[in-house]
Amino acid sequence: MQKFDEMYGPDGAFQAQSQAGQVQVQGVREHYRAYAEWLARQPQDVMRARREEAEMIFRRVGITFAVYGDKDEDGAGTERLIPFDLIPRIIPAHEWSTLERGLVQRVTALNRFVHDVYHDQEIIRAGIIPADQVLRNSQFREQMMGVDVPNRTYSHIAGIDIVRAPNDRGEGEYYVLEDNLRVPSGVSYMLEDRKMMMRLFPDLFSSHKVAPVMHYPDLLLETLRASAQPGAPDPTVVVLTPGMYNSAYFEHAFLAQQMGVELVEGQDLFVKDRFVYMRTTRGPRRVDVIYRRVDDDFLDPSVFRPTSTLGCAGLVDAYRAGNVTICNAIGTGIADDKSIYPYVPDMIGFYLGEQPILKNVPTSMCRNPDDLKYVLAHLKDLVVKEVHGAGGYGMLIGPAASAQELKDFAAALQRNPAGYIAQPTLSLSSCPTFVESGIAPRHIDLRPFVLSGKEVQMVPGGLTRVALKEGSLVVNSSQGGGTKDTWILEV
Repeated sequence: MQKFDEMYGPDGAFQAQSQAGQVQVQGVREHYRAYAEWLARQPQDVMRARREEAEMIFRRVGITFAVYGDKDEDGAGTERLIPFDLIPRIIPAHEWSTLERGLVQRVTALNRFVHDVYHDQEIIRAGIIPADQVLRNSQFREQMMGVDVPNRTYSHIAGIDIVRAPNDRGEGEYYVLEDNLRVPSGVSYMLEDRKMMMRLFPDLFSSHKVAPVMHYPDLLLETLRASAQPGAPDPTVVVLTPGMYNSAYFEHAFLAQQMGVELVEGQDLFVKDRFVYMRTTRGPRRVDVIYRRVDDDFLDPSVFRPTSTLGCAGLVDAYRAGNVTICNAIGTGIADDKSIYPYVPDMIGFYLGEQPILKNVPTSMCRNPDDLKYVLAHLKDLVVKEVHGAGGYGMLIGPAASAQELKDFAAALQRNPAGYIAQPTLSLSSCPTFVESGIAPRHIDLRPFVLSGKEVQMVPGGLTRVALKEGSLVVNSSQGGGTKDTWILEV
């Protein structure tokens, strides 16, 4: 299998030569050259000390991630630090320009799709997507039929997972692996990683023209305020969290603090006369925009799950009346379900009349008998995912699976073929990473965050996740992955 390394050239070699006190590097890509020369001068014990300093600061600030699968002695989910790597992932300006245009195109088409699904359903009538693929999907919400939302924007905050893999010419090519349009997380780690790099290595930012990302909270607040219903000239925005035991609670609190808005739980809200209010020490205050970090099923116990204590009764009624905006919109999950992913290139053509700038990973839909037959015959070579799965759970990586795992997954596929898709095992690009044994390649992906209000915009960069286990392709934080700072060079 061909490999592509973000820093090293095709030969995969890194050589450093010292001449007259100057370090020269060979075998690295041009946009990494200045950084590679700097890295070659750093003693390993200094880098190790910097990593320990970063860990101490992250622990002190409380930058953690709750892992539900791990239990402490009281049976509660344990909290872990997300490992932070000192070596940045660097992307040159021209590559980012293409990525940015592709992301804007894709998110625009996805928002058009969600609007269409809950209104005229033209893409279904045109025969591009089968009706039952949409209307019987667990993420389809009948309550959204005919509901008009400001700017026709449903996914105000999208996290699009990008991977890079060698093409037939051995060049690194970007692919969209997954669309996250419901409650995508991770942007706080992008911001904290940048803050940490600037603290540990300030000299690097004076010698490299790295595009800024720290204005993301300002762009987010601007996007949320722009999503308010007409008639709310000075909209009140809140962040709705499930509470402190949620895996991403740090991020919820962080973003509320950075935007200067209230962090609320469901019990802090109530609905009266189809308007939403939050309880404050000065009395009720009307809420215009809710940046929700709570899944659809828990938002309103009078409509969805009746036992939920995380949402607010009457919220859907106020929403349908146009008296509050929910970001991201209820029902947005229909566009990021993995069974819908294969149709996104067709959406771009249908709604925008354009060719996709960013490619999908070739995908087999196991609901199709021919695809299922192929997947069962090649299971050991494929990555198989549950269409509703997330966080690296419910998936099979064929080349790393045992004979028993392959057998069990084959049985699951035959029981419920519509519940799975399959993709080739991509050789994800690698990036030098500072691990216990020193600097070694580890596989990475990238999650840029796309904001859609009256316009589509984003900060230059995203969250680079890294699989810290040697050879692993699973970068998810819940599966032991770490993060890196992502540098977009301005020139």
